[in-house]
Amino acid sequence: MPAHFRWLSTLKMPHHAQQIAFQEYIYAVKECTERVTRLTEQIHKLMPEWRLAPVVKALQAMRGVAPMIATITMAELGDLCRFENPRQLMAYLGLVPSETSSGKKEKRGGITKTGNGHVRRALVEAAQTYHHPARISKVLLKRQEGLPEPICKIAWKAQVRLCGRFRKMIARGKTWNKVVAAIARELSAFMWAIAKEVQIQNA
Repeated sequence: MPAHFRWLSTLKMPHHAQQIAFQEYIYAVKECTERVTRLTEQIHKLMPEWRLAPVVKALQAMRGVAPMIATITMAELGDLCRFENPRQLMAYLGLVPSETSSGKKEKRGGITKTGNGHVRRALVEAAQTYHHPARISKVLLKRQEGLPEPICKIAWKAQVRLCGRFRKMIARGKTWNKVVAAIARELSAFMWAIAKEVQIQNA
């Protein structure tokens, strides 16, 4: 980010009014970035006191599920175990395909996009990381420190499956958006499984 702002400072607009407007936009971006940083710091400070903190930490064992994505998911959805099965969670997030019926014919369309759009967008963002080959990076290894082995096993199983499925769907000519939506859908199921495991561990 600092390097990008330095590059922006080298740009010159043809008219002085344009330069002023351009500089105001830069200030606005900086202010918003600083605000996000402050809020993120407060969330990290308050996290240990939250009753859902164990699930937030466990969800971060998964690739793409960074602290803020895990926090958004739990803050918006609460206890994931209130859903009887992963399918219910997928439907609530609007990640299941829509269907139209006419007589005996059934046609599947894009995802329904019903339910919680905030979490859906977060999972779509997380799903894009599965485009790369499966691996445990240093960052992911650090996030998994201290977590029970069953949770780490679920996270690795998810990564192997989702990375492989991403690659196969792209190879079959599926569009990027369709692939990402499908991966986000399955990702939510694995997140449900981890939340269930945390519940078992704390029973």
